[in-house]
Amino acid sequence: MKYFLLVLIFFSSLYSQTVKDISNIIGIRDNQLIGYGLVVGLAGTGDKSKFTMQSLQNLLRNSYIKIPATSISSKNIAAVMVTGTLPPFSRQGDKIKIKVSTIGDAKSVDHGELLITQLKGVDGKVYALAQGTIVATNNNTTTGFIYDGATVENEINYNLQEEDSITLSLYKSSAKNADLIETKINKKFGRKLARAVDTRTIKVNKPKEISIIKFISMVENIPLSSDFKKKIIIDMNRESIIAGADIEISPVTIARDSFTIRIKKTALTDNQWVDPKQNKGVDIGDDVKIADKPVIDINNAMINTKKTPTVSDLVRSMKVMNLPMTEIIDTLKMIKEMGAIDVEFEIRG
Repeated sequence: MKYFLLVLIFFSSLYSQTVKDISNIIGIRDNQLIGYGLVVGLAGTGDKSKFTMQSLQNLLRNSYIKIPATSISSKNIAAVMVTGTLPPFSRQGDKIKIKVSTIGDAKSVDHGELLITQLKGVDGKVYALAQGTIVATNNNTTTGFIYDGATVENEINYNLQEEDSITLSLYKSSAKNADLIETKINKKFGRKLARAVDTRTIKVNKPKEISIIKFISMVENIPLSSDFKKKIIIDMNRESIIAGADIEISPVTIARDSFTIRIKKTALTDNQWVDPKQNKGVDIGDDVKIADKPVIDINNAMINTKKTPTVSDLVRSMKVMNLPMTEIIDTLKMIKEMGAIDVEFEIRG
């Protein structure tokens, strides 16, 4: 069972509090890359698909080894699709993370070796070369990752220095937020530089006396009002959860096959009721008594808090139970659907 990391952000203003948290600059964006490759060195968990054998035959032919595809019989290789993201302003020699997924009937690609693979953009050009040892997750052994597994070979030309304006695009269309950003930017610079073109787009002219990089930094970090919805970020690759320390959970009960979660306002200690204003608890499991310290056994975990339980309390309890990441995510989604937390989820794959 793999452990996951819970990262707590102890700020009153958590996420979506600045311009950059709810918008991006048009033109400065990630680009998706894709490629087809072969994985070798698998311990009998590969596939015997015809296209895999054909691919191996072509590879050997490039090395001046001629062999018919019908004579190749091995389950130590697998055909895979390789994907990655090319960040904006990537330079030759930069390393990027890649994701490797089987396309045949291979059982696992864990610890297999990805042979050099071209990663192309939608324009058909090769932007990176990938190669390395794959690490798969316990939950899905037919998909794995290679951190820093691809090297950038070609750059995307975009000369930011020649720009005299930027265009902001809101992640979600909102007339209120577009107007708010326009007002905040104009107030920040003391002149009318920003203009909301529509409910999602704001065009901002750059003052001549400020460099474009400094201008972008100033605009992106303009604080907004604090009534934006808080966010929970779940990174599946790193098996981590980033959540604010003050995201409270209302009373709710979630019953699942392997455990039960009860968020309640009152707690019972030694057969006596505790003032709900003084003691509120997160109770995970069946028949777990509230105590001064967390009670842990093989099937149950409990954390008793002195104030309203938060997402961090809940996730910490689930971590004690060694629950897989998929269970954590599903549980948080259920709690959100029941209206017990008011947050936005961002799941990074």
